[in-house]
Amino acid sequence: MQFIDWVFVGGSLVLVFGIGLYTQRYMKSVADFMSAGRGARRYLLAVAKGEMAAGAVVFVAVWEAISHSGFTNGWWGWIGGPIGLFFVVTGFVIYRYRETRALTLGQFFEIRYSKPFRLFAGVLGVIAGLLNFGIIPAVGARFMVYFLGLPEQLRLPGMTVPSFMLLMGIFLLINLFITLTGGLITIMITNCMEGIVSQLLYLVVIFGLLSTFHWSQINQVLSDRPPGQSLLNPMDALGLKDFNIWFVLMMLVINIYGTMAWQNQSSYQSAPLTAHEGRMGGLLSRWREMGKWGMVTLLGICAITYMHHPDFAAGAAQVQADVAKISNPQIQEQMEIPIAITHLLPAGVKGALCATLLLGIFGGDSNHLHSWGSLFIQDVILPFRKKLFTPRQHILLLRLSMTGIALFAFLFGSFFRQTEYIQMWWSITQSIYMGGAGAVIIGGLYWKKGTTAGAWAALLTGTVLSAGGIVLKQLHGGHWGPWMKQAYLHHIGALPLGVESMGALVRQGYFYFITFNGLEIAFYAMLAAIAVYIAVSLLTCRENFNLDRMLHRGVYAGIRKEVGEFPLPRQGRKITWGKIIGYDENFSVADKWMAGALFAWTMLFFVIMVVGTIWNLVQPWPVRVWSEFWHIAAIGIPIFFAVVTGVWFTWGGVSDTLDLFRRLRAEKINPMDNGVVVDHQNLDESVLPDAVSPVGMEPLE
Repeated sequence: MQFIDWVFVGGSLVLVFGIGLYTQRYMKSVADFMSAGRGARRYLLAVAKGEMAAGAVVFVAVWEAISHSGFTNGWWGWIGGPIGLFFVVTGFVIYRYRETRALTLGQFFEIRYSKPFRLFAGVLGVIAGLLNFGIIPAVGARFMVYFLGLPEQLRLPGMTVPSFMLLMGIFLLINLFITLTGGLITIMITNCMEGIVSQLLYLVVIFGLLSTFHWSQINQVLSDRPPGQSLLNPMDALGLKDFNIWFVLMMLVINIYGTMAWQNQSSYQSAPLTAHEGRMGGLLSRWREMGKWGMVTLLGICAITYMHHPDFAAGAAQVQADVAKISNPQIQEQMEIPIAITHLLPAGVKGALCATLLLGIFGGDSNHLHSWGSLFIQDVILPFRKKLFTPRQHILLLRLSMTGIALFAFLFGSFFRQTEYIQMWWSITQSIYMGGAGAVIIGGLYWKKGTTAGAWAALLTGTVLSAGGIVLKQLHGGHWGPWMKQAYLHHIGALPLGVESMGALVRQGYFYFITFNGLEIAFYAMLAAIAVYIAVSLLTCRENFNLDRMLHRGVYAGIRKEVGEFPLPRQGRKITWGKIIGYDENFSVADKWMAGALFAWTMLFFVIMVVGTIWNLVQPWPVRVWSEFWHIAAIGIPIFFAVVTGVWFTWGGVSDTLDLFRRLRAEKINPMDNGVVVDHQNLDESVLPDAVSPVGMEPLE
């Protein structure tokens, strides 16, 4: 790291602390601390939420996949383009959830099901979230240790401490500062400013990489692969393990099923000014993410080229020497690309990337602390409380909870031994909660026959199957458990010659059915939970649930006016092309252009994927054609979007930030808007004269 590199790093820290100190003055209530006063508009949401996926751990997870599959997963990923866009544009789950006015998913569970279910789901969600989040600070800290070239151990008076633990502690303290000062207000504004700065730094990194590597060098390395394991031709990649077409398809189904179920961004679901602003924030984020992932992909393939092209042999040897110093084989593989990146980037560019990753660490980890800490108080502590907390007590408890989450993450990250790819670990830990919660959420919002018994059964099914998978993988992952060996010998016969471990047996292609990776466990747990929710609900439904009251529709629409929220206009029933794309009465002309253009763009690449697949089945493309295709589709076009969105979202993010400040200054504090539920209604609604009965509540025009 040169002086110019440290300037970038120092500037990012000044930005974070400056915003934290400024924004704390706007936090005046529980709703402010948890949901930024429900005043966020689309660009602020799109940029701020994007920083959740801009930290070192996310980049490392993506690089793990790129090192195994290259560009091939991107081809199959276009299958989900129109499907995912349909759910974003139509506001699937998110729109109806926002109509409930719940501050947390647990609050919705109490409104829809029961208080005991809210409590159980809250405990389960926090446990799953802690396990999922537990490795994130550690991976980010390890990345920075190797990126900055720090020694693995640091000598302190009377002890030797791993460097990553020290960095992890520092990062968590900074994240606590961001989180505790102004809650989601500080987090959202900090993340938005970080995202704007990062978009500009992406261009610096892209320019540095294009100045160092030529596409012919990249092509030479990516083309040199054995049959069935191509990094360019998806038709010749069926022999890839883990990160293959089935990985893409299962991820697509799980992501749709788990819409909003995973709560590491829970506060962002209740923060939009209106449900439509939340929907447009999700749609706009699709445009913004194109440029970011282009930069991440370019970094990954340049690192692979650096490691395997003869022009960089001397540098690659140094990288291998640094990797060999790491004792854990899983961490060795995980850190190979990050270490390569530290060697290949020139001065200045390295600092820009370091600042980008630091900002991403602060943006992502502070969101996790806020989300899991809030959920513990709102969905575990609050339902037990008979006497309401004062706003001051409530916010103090939220801050203490977030501090406890940070302490857990530090201890877990310090002592947990990783044996899985990051994305596989995330999948299986998310499934502890999400495996059943997806069915509970979708059924609760859209199906009037869904029952509390069905919700309990689904959540328990997903939990048992997923948690069982974690236990088995930790107890027997890579080792031949005695009972597994006996079962194999009993049903199959003798072990192959020279095979003494389950891991070796799997690698040789035998006995592959004895174990699933984390994604497969999550997928099958999801299917089981759906079946159980439907079956048990049909068996136990005695009376249809009143969805209109929960969603404030029909004769209950007047409640929105009483609590000072914008009413939602009625939607007609006529089917039009606009409604197929996702338009409704909320869409302005500009909104329609943005949504329509994204729909057309997504469909274009879906058609390219379908036509290209059929073409290759009839007449396979040579490797050079695939190389040039990815040069344009995966590198050239995303770089173009990085430039365009850098300007576009800078303007939008700054404008929406100033708008949020104006709204917070004029905000009227509602002390009863705190997440408490009474008789299946939010507390501030339950005290209205006709809140429970629809008598006298005329629908708004």
